[in-house]
Amino acid sequence: MGQKTHPVGFRIGVLRKWRSTWFAPDKLVPQYVAEDHRIREYIKKNYRGAGVAEVLITRTTPERVSITLRVARPGIVIGRGGSEIEKLIAELEKLVGREVKVGVKEVERPELEATLVAQDVAFQIENRINPYRAMKETIRRVMSAGAQGVKIRVSGRLGGADIARSVEMKQGRVPLQTLRADVDYGLAEAMTKYGVIGVKAWVFRGEVWSPKEAREVS
Repeated sequence: MGQKTHPVGFRIGVLRKWRSTWFAPDKLVPQYVAEDHRIREYIKKNYRGAGVAEVLITRTTPERVSITLRVARPGIVIGRGGSEIEKLIAELEKLVGREVKVGVKEVERPELEATLVAQDVAFQIENRINPYRAMKETIRRVMSAGAQGVKIRVSGRLGGADIARSVEMKQGRVPLQTLRADVDYGLAEAMTKYGVIGVKAWVFRGEVWSPKEAREVS
């Protein structure tokens, strides 16, 4: 059953916190969930080059949405003199119809963020690098950054084959059922001329005992 459990959702309340933090009456919940999805999809689509690891959304009042972006390259999101982030705020306010506040945090160790690891492999596949070579090189870099284990799975029409297949590479250990194990999970998609190739990444960053320790490790 370990393969069927989302590593992040499995650890919410133990090592992880919610990526969306708000409370609302029942009738507003669908609206807020849809807004959160639109915000994340917009940022994912328009800031692929920034290395967005996480989009954290907080609502303290119905009139305001606070968004914190954890990115590997904050300069792309902020822009020269803050011009790009002002543009982002204006577009998001138009998208959700309420006041938006955006903060940017730099990811200190991007090699240990599973989402960024998956994005790295996806970018390489889009640039026509062999999937095996892309996974092997990325795994070497992640392990040298201090990870205790990493697993990457690529699925789709690899090399333009007529039949889709999945290939997987792994190094170290990735304990999927150990709750105290800080396992990060990320998913990315490579858009190739043969179709979409999915990339999944699991990064085991060590065993911890609290959400604070997990954030310090990451």
